[in-house]
Amino acid sequence: MKKRLLLICLAMVMVLSLSLSACSGSRSSDEGSGDAAASSDDLVFISMPTQGEERWIKDGEELKAGIEAAGYKAELTYAQDKIEQQNSDIENAINKGAKIIVIGAKDGSAVGPAVEKAREAGIKVIAYDRLIMDTDAVDYYVTFQLEKVGVLEAEYVIENLGLEDGATGPFNIELFTGSADDNNAKFFFKGAWELLQPYFESGVLTSPSGRVTKDFTVDDWQDISIDSWKMENAQKEMDSRLAKYNGGAIQLNAVLSPYDGISQGVINSIEQNGMPWKVGTETWPWITGQDATNYALYNINQGTQGETVWKDTRVLAKKVAEVCVSLLNGETVATDATMDNNNIDVPSILLDSVSVTKNGESDAKGTVSVQDVVDSGYTTADAIKPE
Repeated sequence: MKKRLLLICLAMVMVLSLSLSACSGSRSSDEGSGDAAASSDDLVFISMPTQGEERWIKDGEELKAGIEAAGYKAELTYAQDKIEQQNSDIENAINKGAKIIVIGAKDGSAVGPAVEKAREAGIKVIAYDRLIMDTDAVDYYVTFQLEKVGVLEAEYVIENLGLEDGATGPFNIELFTGSADDNNAKFFFKGAWELLQPYFESGVLTSPSGRVTKDFTVDDWQDISIDSWKMENAQKEMDSRLAKYNGGAIQLNAVLSPYDGISQGVINSIEQNGMPWKVGTETWPWITGQDATNYALYNINQGTQGETVWKDTRVLAKKVAEVCVSLLNGETVATDATMDNNNIDVPSILLDSVSVTKNGESDAKGTVSVQDVVDSGYTTADAIKPE
């Protein structure tokens, strides 16, 4: 199973690479055919939300390289988690005459006025991984299957607690969601909560902190959100929740974390609060994550984190680069879904993801191993070794 999933991931990267090469080749034959012909001077402007997280650096660099490999100019900026900076960067792109602006939004709503200026200037806008909300000035959205991320995380918890096998617990779990200004966070939680809520309803799952009860709904997701997805914010929140565990006398069985940085904050809190739960034993909680960051893969090998959802950002970046090249060539972009941004149904492309555990299928069904991720070329063995 794990070999098949690994081959699928590798095949996706290879297919998209070939697609970009084909697009680049076709552009040469179209140049000079008229006013609509693309030019190697056409600029694709890329605005990513932050350099403070490993994945966004990787995303930005992969996308820029893909655009340039196709023969076009690309400029990459990072907003450093500042809304005002991202809006300023987008206006700068407009002034530079960009043909396309790709935006990994810091705040999906706050970026709206800036992208509307881009639309007025005739610039195509692509929402990268995070949907831009409350505006019709979004041409395309490319991301992963958002609810599936939450499903994968919840399935990992359910399997390891033995819930499908009839275990009645009760089991103690803490749930977190991503940043309140990121629309994706709601969908991640929705996928997970639809699977976990029945166990809260029956009393099999409970949250000693009181932050989540059986009456919790998807629309309440922002009540347990972690601002900016930051590790330190997650650690502070977990510190507060652990106060309800009587120094560890009450056992914590699982943590639904939607992102590796949040998972790290949870781990730090457990360790620094001196909880008696021991890694490698049944007392250590099952902790999920997302993004297959190097530190998460290290944590999984060490046993402090159990799972992460691997969204291969190489595939995402190559697909967005492919969309950009098609637009510059005046070609039709094939989409497979739409996503509602509260204003329009944005034409979207939704990519697949997979869970990662230490040993893959032998740890949890349908997962690949940390070694599989390394073997795919996504990271290296040295990058996930202890310092």
